[in-house]
Amino acid sequence: MDTTPPPAAPRITVRTGSGTGRTRLSAFDAALREAGVADLNLVTLSSVVPPGSTVVESYEPLEHDHGDRLWCVLASAGAEQHGEVVWAGLGWARETTSGAGVFVEHHSGSEEALRTQIALSLEDLCASRGWGEVESHTVVASAHCVDDPVCALAVAAYEVQGWGTGA
Repeated sequence: MDTTPPPAAPRITVRTGSGTGRTRLSAFDAALREAGVADLNLVTLSSVVPPGSTVVESYEPLEHDHGDRLWCVLASAGAEQHGEVVWAGLGWARETTSGAGVFVEHHSGSEEALRTQIALSLEDLCASRGWGEVESHTVVASAHCVDDPVCALAVAAYEVQGWGTGA
């Protein structure tokens, strides 16, 4: 009989950022820097929250070496046209009994449309799983293009992993 304890569920930190740069890529990097994840290689996940996980909004520094992998859920939006406003956001819901959950990621040109898309997606994903009682949350970020390109993003940081620790 295997007596190895199951792996610990992740502590997922949700953070937002916005940035400006001379290119869309440098604006994206500036937004990543504001969110505290610029020096990590992002590995995007499909949005499932394991039971027993903790999900918190936090900007505490992630312990990492430059270039480590960050397993995450990411929503981002960029703009280059003067006057354009972009919004990006994450919503998450967790079934109150099991603690299992889901993230949804969206971007839009308006906060109202973004929040509506997040709410509708969460409702659909929870209903399709048969979850009756859920706890849900949303974070959003925006960026307004004045001269240079901008980016708004939201990221759910699951786990930092170095390069010597497996696949």
